[in-house]
Amino acid sequence: MSIHEEKPLDAHLERAGDNAPGRHFDEDIDRHLAVRVPDSLKGLSPDEVEVVDKAATRKLDILLMPVLVALYILNYLDRQNIGSAKIAGIVTDLSMTTTDYNTAVAVLFAGYVSLQVPSNMLASKIKYPGIYICFMCGVWGVISACTGAVHSFAGLAVCRTFLGFAEAAFFPGAIYLVSTFYVKKQMALRTAILYSGSQIGNAFGGLFALAILELDGAHGLEGWRWLFIVEGILTVGCAIIFATFIPNKPNSIRWLTEQEKDQLQYRLEVDRSSKDSTDEVTVGAAFKMAIIDPKTWLLCGVLQMNYIAASVTNFFPVVVNGLGFNRTTTLGITCPPYVLCCIAIVINGWHSDKKNERALHIIVPFFFTIIGNVIAISTTKIAPRYVAMMILPSSFYSASICVLSWISSSMTGPAVKRAIVYALINALCNTPNIWTSYLYYSAPRYVTAFAVDLAAAVGTIVFAAATYIYLRNQNRKIEKGEPLGRSGPSAVQIEGGFKYQL
Repeated sequence: MSIHEEKPLDAHLERAGDNAPGRHFDEDIDRHLAVRVPDSLKGLSPDEVEVVDKAATRKLDILLMPVLVALYILNYLDRQNIGSAKIAGIVTDLSMTTTDYNTAVAVLFAGYVSLQVPSNMLASKIKYPGIYICFMCGVWGVISACTGAVHSFAGLAVCRTFLGFAEAAFFPGAIYLVSTFYVKKQMALRTAILYSGSQIGNAFGGLFALAILELDGAHGLEGWRWLFIVEGILTVGCAIIFATFIPNKPNSIRWLTEQEKDQLQYRLEVDRSSKDSTDEVTVGAAFKMAIIDPKTWLLCGVLQMNYIAASVTNFFPVVVNGLGFNRTTTLGITCPPYVLCCIAIVINGWHSDKKNERALHIIVPFFFTIIGNVIAISTTKIAPRYVAMMILPSSFYSASICVLSWISSSMTGPAVKRAIVYALINALCNTPNIWTSYLYYSAPRYVTAFAVDLAAAVGTIVFAAATYIYLRNQNRKIEKGEPLGRSGPSAVQIEGGFKYQL
């Protein structure tokens, strides 16, 4: 009996790790999945394929993940530096009211959510999605640097809006790019690594800002102007460098052998039980497939509630400033919560992949989110309020990476549909960043804001449980051979043993 006749899909995905002797890739077509075995892999033993697979994954990890992490750090620095700028006096210098400042925070997300779906549609159809992401990174770096030249609230609002337009390409594009290289069981850890970039940006953004603000008065410019200028120039420089080597497609990565490229492509086809093609369906048809899929809206509900609960991060330096410390101490103590967060999300993502499970790795962290919000809403004393600030990012962001991985593993269909779903969900789920900006009043307690965050934490658990129940029922239908409709896996995938992750 051949390896293809004997193994179900889950085992097939781990083909490289099968140490059974005497088995080789010696068939042209995988009989279960109708995926062609590349010529370069035919005749290889499982041990030999495992060596190829590990080498390809290691090179991919080195080439792709550090670039995306670095870009995400820059993404957060350029987006969140307005919080540090407030502490440095931008509100006074531009004669802004509290509402003006909140609007300046909010308008970025108006631009950010509006272009995510069109941007990912484009990324899924072009030959160089990685270079496209780097190009847009350079664009937002230029806009960020220009923010240092504004002299009014109107100018700041315009720059922030265009910054949102440019940044719309990055996160959904990065998630889509990662999904084109890694199989489902590898996604949570890689998403956690990617997401750590935002947390590193949050962790050290305040300290980096503190160093730049020392330029206050140099060449007659205020410190907050130098903050935008320096971080913008840094972003442009990094984008140019990264564009020279970022991977774009599995079959076109430099520094990989042809055999390693074939293995990357083949394992993805086996994982999805089908081949991806940029012209397999039209963008319009893919968009319709995305919006009629119930999983799109269930997972959108999970992430929407998650991001509402996480809205405190947009005002983190401001909330911490309410503890009563000076500027230097305030920016310094924003670091430890995000260092802890980086550790938490990587551990949760790794464990989620190891257990091949998503729902509990979302629900359990959100019980800690509830605890953090209860503490924050109950007191303004320094010790308990700071404990709450330590708990919150680690809990809701360690869940976020599992939600994003759940989206990736649950979306059946062509590549362009998946790209649209990533962008659509991320766009809709970032809309709370617009209206939650207006909840942070009545300093230092912010009762309204933390009450809304608490309700959203409960909502996240409810939606995660509902998604789990739905996908469990879908798996039962697959086992019974019942039809799942247009939103379910294809007949070929079902034949190959496809099951939704729970």
